[in-house]
Amino acid sequence: MDRNKRLLFFFLLIAACTCLQAQQRPNIVWILAEDLSPRLGAYGDRVARTPNIDKLAKEGVRYTKLHSVSGVCAPSRSALVSGMYPTSIGTHNMRTRDFRYHAVPPPHVKGFTEYLRAAGYYCINFDKTDYQWGEPMTMWDESSRNVHWNKRTEGQPFFALINIFTTHESQVWYRQTNSQTPDPDAVELPPYAPQSPIARWEFQRSYLGERKLDQSYTDPKRVPLPPFYPDNPIIRRDIARHYDNIALCDQQVGAVVDALEKDGLLDNTIIIFFGDHGDGLPRMKREIYDTGLKTPLIIRWPDQRKAGTVDDQLLSFVDMAPTTLSLAGVEPPAHIQGQAFAGPFAAKIERQYIYAARDRMDFHLDTRRAVKDKRFKYIKNYFPERPYIGDIAYRRNMGLMRELIRLHEEGKLDAVQELWFRQTKPEEELYDIAADPWEVNNLAENPQYQKELERLRQAHTDWQEKFGDLGMMPEPELIGKIWPGGIQPLTGQPAIMAEKLPGGKLRLVITSATEGASIAYTTQQGTAPGWPHWKLYTGPTEIGMPESGIIRAMAIRYGYQHSPEAALALIQK
Repeated sequence: MDRNKRLLFFFLLIAACTCLQAQQRPNIVWILAEDLSPRLGAYGDRVARTPNIDKLAKEGVRYTKLHSVSGVCAPSRSALVSGMYPTSIGTHNMRTRDFRYHAVPPPHVKGFTEYLRAAGYYCINFDKTDYQWGEPMTMWDESSRNVHWNKRTEGQPFFALINIFTTHESQVWYRQTNSQTPDPDAVELPPYAPQSPIARWEFQRSYLGERKLDQSYTDPKRVPLPPFYPDNPIIRRDIARHYDNIALCDQQVGAVVDALEKDGLLDNTIIIFFGDHGDGLPRMKREIYDTGLKTPLIIRWPDQRKAGTVDDQLLSFVDMAPTTLSLAGVEPPAHIQGQAFAGPFAAKIERQYIYAARDRMDFHLDTRRAVKDKRFKYIKNYFPERPYIGDIAYRRNMGLMRELIRLHEEGKLDAVQELWFRQTKPEEELYDIAADPWEVNNLAENPQYQKELERLRQAHTDWQEKFGDLGMMPEPELIGKIWPGGIQPLTGQPAIMAEKLPGGKLRLVITSATEGASIAYTTQQGTAPGWPHWKLYTGPTEIGMPESGIIRAMAIRYGYQHSPEAALALIQK
């Protein structure tokens, strides 16, 4: 075989191997349930009816120490998709849109799906974003209630984020207006209130296929009560409703798995199930106690490796983005603050601490920080003169919350149940999580625990110094820095250049003068559903001559307005 033939054979072999590797890259599906603590059968809960999720745990790995970075969704979701602490990128307040602005993270910060798209993945998001910096069109191939992995090109690996709303806080108090047995404690929902779990289920059923809906209910007498709740019929009723919603969520998880199996994808898909923070119940959601931070995490690999095992390492939400990139074979960028715990780029050393923050919640202002190892939790209260509970109107829709307030005002709560209603806070809190999982016995002033207090206090200070803490800056001052004059900056219009190459190809170069801007482009025209499909621009690219004869591009810096659209009309000869 002469040299030219050997070279041709060599390049053909490389191309074949590359194609094979691309086909073997795993699909990855996140199933993200809202407002969900590890209240599942797989985690030992005897009331939960979760056979589908429990099956995932039997076929995968159950992680016991995944923590959100906040007890509420928007800051947590910004961390999930960026791998960055919200306090370091300005997404820590709940929500930025309440103060009519978008956060503007540093220019190098991107949603991890941009790196997956650059690596060839088709990325879809089912329904919810809520990242605090707007909705950059470059993060997803599709993001709506009509997405599907089957819209990708043949053989293309995909990442899908399927948000399940059924367990959301609001679904505890929602009642359909045509109910045969109206709930006397139900309230009229404001116009922006989300749909009921039944309404969402009907939509998801059309997307995922027919499935029988379990209409059984949880017996309120059987639900467990934390020590900070009194034993009360209304409180038991609302907890039972939460269990009912978890049962519906479990069926939706089963429908996702069934859809993957029906499409012949289950044997090449990594399924990752978890919650976006803890339970949506009072003194849980919005708090930085473990009831607000800890969520379940189950990962099922296609080959069911380590099936049925338990992993107790400390994990943070900032670890989810780099781990997903690692599982896809993509090296996480150096700026990401989390660390991968699985895949070829997994960190060699497990994390020692997790960190969390609570800042403005709706219109209640507060600043609290937490750091935790496997046994102890430290909390720093920066405004000890402010009450714990805060006046959050949205939460008062729940009968359980209104009942707690009534019992407090009537002096019918015991000492532990009154803790959350205190009008001031200690400057520091310390809890032995192993002995006190509900975090009701503050050890900060106990001389026996001063070494632990000092160690965790220093860990908190080190974390702030290493990553920065924008929560120390008044929010109006922060807004003034990122939106000068309170006006949202505009991403500069991109410039498009196309050089003709032999064989009818084009070399496409698109630039934007705005630092950190991501660029999307398309050659499609029309307004049909799903059109145009905007591709992520990652650098000089060879494309075929578009049938439309037009190349369109837009740029977006996270938190800025999208740029005006640019278009280049090609003269075909």
